[in-house]
Amino acid sequence: MGFARTCSVALVGVEGVVVEVQADLEPGVAAFTLVGLPDKSLTESRDRVRAAVVNSGAAWPQKKLTVGLSPASVPKSGSGFDLAVAAAVLGAAERIDPRVLADIVMIGELGLDGRVRPVRGVLPAVLAAADAGYEQVVVPESAAAEASLVPEVSVLGVRSLRQLIAVLADEPVPDEEADGPGRPDPLLAGLRMPGTGAATGMHSVGAAQHDHGHDLEDVVGQISARTAVEVAAAGGHHLFLEGPPGAGKTMLAERLPAILPRLGRQESLEVTAVHSVAGLLPPGKPLIDAAPYCAPHHSATMQALVGGGPGIARPGAVSMSHRGVLFLDETPEFSSRALDALRQPLEAGHVVIARSAGVVRFPSKFLMVLAANPCPCGRFSQRDDLCECPPSAIRRYQARLSGPLLDRVDLRVEVDRVTRTELTACGARGESTATVAGRVRAARERAAERLAGTPWHTNSEVPGRELRSRWYAASGAMDEAERSLERGVLTARGLDRVLRVAWTVADLVGHDRPDATDVALALQLRTGVPRGVPMAIGALT
Repeated sequence: MGFARTCSVALVGVEGVVVEVQADLEPGVAAFTLVGLPDKSLTESRDRVRAAVVNSGAAWPQKKLTVGLSPASVPKSGSGFDLAVAAAVLGAAERIDPRVLADIVMIGELGLDGRVRPVRGVLPAVLAAADAGYEQVVVPESAAAEASLVPEVSVLGVRSLRQLIAVLADEPVPDEEADGPGRPDPLLAGLRMPGTGAATGMHSVGAAQHDHGHDLEDVVGQISARTAVEVAAAGGHHLFLEGPPGAGKTMLAERLPAILPRLGRQESLEVTAVHSVAGLLPPGKPLIDAAPYCAPHHSATMQALVGGGPGIARPGAVSMSHRGVLFLDETPEFSSRALDALRQPLEAGHVVIARSAGVVRFPSKFLMVLAANPCPCGRFSQRDDLCECPPSAIRRYQARLSGPLLDRVDLRVEVDRVTRTELTACGARGESTATVAGRVRAARERAAERLAGTPWHTNSEVPGRELRSRWYAASGAMDEAERSLERGVLTARGLDRVLRVAWTVADLVGHDRPDATDVALALQLRTGVPRGVPMAIGALT
């Protein structure tokens, strides 16, 4: 009778649970039983593991084999348990010393020829292993850079089961052909196995640099919209851009991520973990350290926006844009059901999806940018008569954006049609991304200093009651906003959002607290009604 155990990780959303993989060999008719609440793809690992072991030159035990996945109450899915199952079986058969396997976490899919294939979610799996106290992990070679982002964890990247057996058994490591062009040499120097002569070291990974390739200088005119984009970036405020086609709404949204501050280490790991689970981690860039940008098509379903799918739910657009920008172009063309589903993640900063296979939770702290035409043809304007849409069609089109959703948007700006003079003017380009990003970074630092010791990091996160009791505006600065509340122009939530935006404007221009000019600009960005104040932040500093 033989017994061995090793570990792997079961992912539920972006959270991992360390699973002990136990293999037991007993005399009897040769059979392979897998227990512990596996799904269909995991049940199929019995055939993959058997073929991989035989094709790697090891003998398959001709006894009654039982592999258990503990804790049995946790649903387990995917092919990432293959490597751990194979190692546990070989340990029970004494091809590998079982003592070597006990404290190692293994993640990877096996091909029938013994090659180790990459799987989704390596980073959150290794993070879960580190939180559980494990210090050694084995992953596919192509995922070793991703796994090495977790500090104080030794990573072994292997190309095949043969290489893993050789390392664990302290035998010469065979050369294996890279699985695809451009793969690096085997990363076999990152792990010291108990009782072996494997060398020590750590595979270092540099931060990936994401260049969005857009500059605000490319946007012609649109002073109000440029100011709104800057305020949105500085305070994390949601933004609604309305204007005719070709006015620059998409250009402004595409340039917003570049003026957002770079992600911190913890934020980068959060974003990278979500992209890893989705299987959309950029090749060759294991760490995402710039604000992500997600722009789903208007035909996207509710599941595509908030997450879902069969079996264990996958992250949607709101999670793929976590710590970044979610841009919904042609917003009225989205289904009302999909748009209304955004209200919960907008308020909570996360989305919870319940399915028969389990309940998952994905982070979704994003900056939302909505863009819409004023009417179906896009030419409706108060200043000219180019639109041919009947009034009823215009009302129906604009009513597709529900009041509760728009009430959660702090900034609403009309993007005017670009004039010939603006387009052909020489030397009239606006401020560059670098200039605006510098002001945004300084404003974020002022807000962070003010909010130190609180659970909030940006002005958009601060509850209204805290703003009114702890961080209030200068005396008399809110008079006009309060009159707008009395006239019904603003809701109570809208008044709080005006005060949040006013704090962001004050941070951008360097005021200790919002004055009447800051509040007037915030009101104009909220309601679209001119208040007689300069619209460019540079003119206020």
